[in-house]
Amino acid sequence: MEWKVIEELLDPQLAIVLVACWILGGILKTTPRVPNWSIVYVVTGVAIVLAVLLLGNSTLSYLQGFLCGAVAVYGYELVKQAAKGAVG
Repeated sequence: MEWKVIEELLDPQLAIVLVACWILGGILKTTPRVPNWSIVYVVTGVAIVLAVLLLGNSTLSYLQGFLCGAVAVYGYELVKQAAKGAVG
């Protein structure tokens, strides 16, 4: 797969959505009443809503919102596991 194809998967306008989802996930993670299993669903749902608001109502917007939520959660896990690996 060419890098150009990967670059086109996420619209550049959604960088702010990605950052917002990462921050939201961190906030939810530190909230005692929010179970860990629900964070991925909340973050993905918010990402989809924000993507649709920014890009318009289309199938591609829903897909890009889903990808933003997934990348935010995956990015958080990458950082967390790297920190855990560095300590242990």
